[in-house]
Amino acid sequence: MTCELCGNTTSGYLCTRHSEQLVARLEELPALYAEVGECLVPRRSSWGEIVATKSAAGPRSPIDEDVLDTVNWGRAAELMRLWRTDVRRVRWPHRGTPPPGSLAEDCRWLARAIDWIAASYPAAGDLAREVHNLERQARSVVGDPEPRVQRIGLCVAVTDDQGTVCGAVLSRLPGESLRCRWCGTGYGTEAEILRLAHYQPKSVA
Repeated sequence: MTCELCGNTTSGYLCTRHSEQLVARLEELPALYAEVGECLVPRRSSWGEIVATKSAAGPRSPIDEDVLDTVNWGRAAELMRLWRTDVRRVRWPHRGTPPPGSLAEDCRWLARAIDWIAASYPAAGDLAREVHNLERQARSVVGDPEPRVQRIGLCVAVTDDQGTVCGAVLSRLPGESLRCRWCGTGYGTEAEILRLAHYQPKSVA
């Protein structure tokens, strides 16, 4: 099988890297959407005090209603509840609908089920993409864009006894360890980093 997100060979529907990313995003989502609420609603007002509509006459609403329609706690909570319900349905079809819970509870439940989701849930890739999209939308509101992937260079590991060099592009998020996603070679020590830099093609170095 191959990972639904990157196409790398794995034992289930998500590779280890994307499983870990999904868990991290699920853990961050509730706090992000709490911050979204702070950004969209002025501190002097409460949700109940805002009654403006797009077609209403008079002063405009103090919030961006188009953003509010698509990026808010309620929508995120609804989507995560649907995903939790579906994972539960596929894994335990006899158990029925899960009990009521908050966005944080549903995210924690999904994170705890990550091993089964990655290995056995056919829609794991769609779940990961949905969570990523929710995170991206929230970060666009709170002004905290997700870190960009760093392109490091090309893998210089020799992969067979004929001297074939891997040559795959090496990339990572800031703070991540550096490991080739194709051949699995790690570059963690100073000597390994120096060797990597030394053997880069001139056009890459």
